[in-house]
Amino acid sequence: MKSKFIKRSIICVTLVLTTFGIAGCAGGRFGSWFGNKEETTESSDEGFDPNSNRIKSKTEEIESLIDNYYYFDADAEKQEEEYFDGIMEGLDDPYSVYYTKKEYEDLEEENNGEYQGIGSVVSKNIESGEIYVVRPIVDGPSDKAGILPNDVFVKVDDVELTTDMELDYVVDLIRGDKGTTVHLTMYREGEGFIEFDVVRDKVENVTVEYEMLDDKIGYISVSQFIGTTPGQFKEGIDSLVSDGAKGIVIDLRDNPGGMVTAVVEMCDYILDDRVELSDGKGPGVIVYTEDKKGNQIDRFECSDNHSVNLPIVVLVNGNSASASEIFTGCMKDYGKAVVVGTTTYGKGIVQSILPLSDGSAVKITIAKYFTPAGNDIHKKGIEPDVQVELDEKLKQKVVIEHDEDNQLKEALKQF
Repeated sequence: MKSKFIKRSIICVTLVLTTFGIAGCAGGRFGSWFGNKEETTESSDEGFDPNSNRIKSKTEEIESLIDNYYYFDADAEKQEEEYFDGIMEGLDDPYSVYYTKKEYEDLEEENNGEYQGIGSVVSKNIESGEIYVVRPIVDGPSDKAGILPNDVFVKVDDVELTTDMELDYVVDLIRGDKGTTVHLTMYREGEGFIEFDVVRDKVENVTVEYEMLDDKIGYISVSQFIGTTPGQFKEGIDSLVSDGAKGIVIDLRDNPGGMVTAVVEMCDYILDDRVELSDGKGPGVIVYTEDKKGNQIDRFECSDNHSVNLPIVVLVNGNSASASEIFTGCMKDYGKAVVVGTTTYGKGIVQSILPLSDGSAVKITIAKYFTPAGNDIHKKGIEPDVQVELDEKLKQKVVIEHDEDNQLKEALKQF
């Protein structure tokens, strides 16, 4: 049960066709071999070709300098990983990345709603470079150890963290097999440095929490969209409806997105297949995607006549992104919900994760998505029906109680 709104900051947001990537942000973990466009003195009209004489010659020249002058022993495996990272980073797209076999396995594990680790959602502050706890998962290892939201990771076992380390790399350090212990040095505002020994365990990622508010208004908070989210969401809806809810607030604030299949299933549960837009578009389309040539490549529609026939308010803010915007746009276009809060993030592109033959994978931006009314929200976001900023005094708080949450109060006025 949830009795408060936990603010969550995000470093990046990813909507993918097969899995999600809250921790999978831009580029190589320690720089790249071919990622810095501003240092390139030559360009090829035919695009990047690693087999071209120019690239081969330059690579051999660099390798020769390393062999002759580099003081330390080179790590061939590390160099290979950074080579592939660099190819993806050279696309200049923070959502197109390379995953090693281990990283891809971890990503699939997360998508299934369970993983082995300390049980914390973590992120990276874009300005400071610090990696911090967004929220410990309730009753998870980090929660039981006493780690709190906004605690900053300083050291993982014997590894001192620096601000140029990528989130993926640090997450990989923190994770480990069930039953193993990780020693964490954290910095907490007002208390200084604190050390924790956290025993890793299998963690279920609970992404949906719900409760009944006053006047029989249901409240559902969705923190991200992964494989287990639709089931948790339906359970919450059904429970609130059976308890006599007269309306429902769906809180997507600070939700960075996730799987398109998850959000489509949730929209489908609220809408029936007869729903149609007033301008005649539809019927029943939830979202559709187009490739760079404007060809429609996917069209997701309502599959049955199940619907939720209650007034709905969707709460959003500037960190509501990707799959959150698909949900919001769908509800708004059909007039199924009133949208309250501030303009959403504006991520209207889709990634697909494509496995490689050796067990690694690449995630590539493949399409743009459009709301049922045909709106392109990329870099624009979705304007709420009722605009309300979070009170200034609350913006620095990690945990916001319902009775002080002015955005939630405005949402409740809509019923």
